[in-house]
Amino acid sequence: MFTQPDNTFNDIRQKSHEAWLTEMEQHDDIAVRGGVKLCRDYIKHLEDEMDKLKQENELKNSYLKKMAGKQR
Repeated sequence: MFTQPDNTFNDIRQKSHEAWLTEMEQHDDIAVRGGVKLCRDYIKHLEDEMDKLKQENELKNSYLKKMAGKQR
């Protein structure tokens, strides 16, 4: 009944993006090379923010389920 979500697309996208950033680290332009670190930091920040929001959502859902159970 419950199955693992298929993250194949996300895994391929993440690996492709990482390969592109690694390639851009070798670029002749210093601005491009400097932007790679900034991009990686920003992606990390977004992933952390998504994890935080997922945890908040789970907490809210559990609270709402608990409150719905008390009203019955």
